[in-house]
Amino acid sequence: MTDHNDGPSRRTVLECMTWAGTGVLWTISGGVPHSLGLVDEAKASEAMAVDAKSTGALGLTFLQISDSHMGFDKPANPNAKGTLEEAITRIKAIPQKPAFMIHTGDITHLSKESEFDDAEKIISQAKLDVHYVPGEHDIIDPDIKIYKERYGRGTKGSGYYSFDANGVHFLGLVNVANLKGGGMGSLGDEQLEWIEDDLKGRSASTPIVVFAHIPLWSVYPAWGWGTEDSARALGYMKRFGSVTVLNGHIHQIMQKVEGNVTFHTALSTAFPQPAPGTAPSAGPMKVPAEQLRKMLGTASVTFKQGEQRLAIIDTPLQS
Repeated sequence: MTDHNDGPSRRTVLECMTWAGTGVLWTISGGVPHSLGLVDEAKASEAMAVDAKSTGALGLTFLQISDSHMGFDKPANPNAKGTLEEAITRIKAIPQKPAFMIHTGDITHLSKESEFDDAEKIISQAKLDVHYVPGEHDIIDPDIKIYKERYGRGTKGSGYYSFDANGVHFLGLVNVANLKGGGMGSLGDEQLEWIEDDLKGRSASTPIVVFAHIPLWSVYPAWGWGTEDSARALGYMKRFGSVTVLNGHIHQIMQKVEGNVTFHTALSTAFPQPAPGTAPSAGPMKVPAEQLRKMLGTASVTFKQGEQRLAIIDTPLQS
């Protein structure tokens, strides 16, 4: 909801959920997102190309995929491997090559070595650098050994880290290592102190992109769709003019804008989940076969240096 009587100094909140269609292009200016409507894959690619051309070396476009659940073979999608392959094939066909890709967790379904191997074999075909954070399904094995050996080198604590790209500062956070009652995510004191220290000394004009598995806002606490100590982390980011938080876990597109922070959750490449409160519990949702690929997909994000604007394009596997 948006209260048009609020002045610019008041908090503005907007929430949007899209279940079908062929992708939504969002531009963010003045802290408020504006939807340019549903766009098909060709228009999405064209928008990315135009923005990349106009920004030149100062532009940045990257991709987000999430919740691949490699190894999942239940009725909601008996071929999760196949739909991940479809997603990567579409990524390879994008005319303007993105700078890199982020994966916001649940790479695998049961943390098996073979599942990680299968995911790596498919995702590597995109020929992009990939930045990972774990989902709860990736750390089932004792001591989180398999995930850490593959993706945890150079990270801190449970696997969190940061990096910079074209003037944007990225934080990859872990909020699944210590799940709380009801499945709520948790960052923990050690990681929160690291976030505070990591952001110290950075200019308030630096765009911040945060990515983690479980949403950093309370989507639906009854299903564990939120992070209990996220307010403290976001408090360290209040002074920054542009903060974008990208998550997965809930397998559907939801967006919320609050002040300087835009929250966005991505589609899964494996299976959909029900909208909050519309089923007895969260979990894989079986839909008619002809509808499945409309509810799976990827997201691309474009940043233009010098403007507080990001464009997020969500593209389902099938329109």
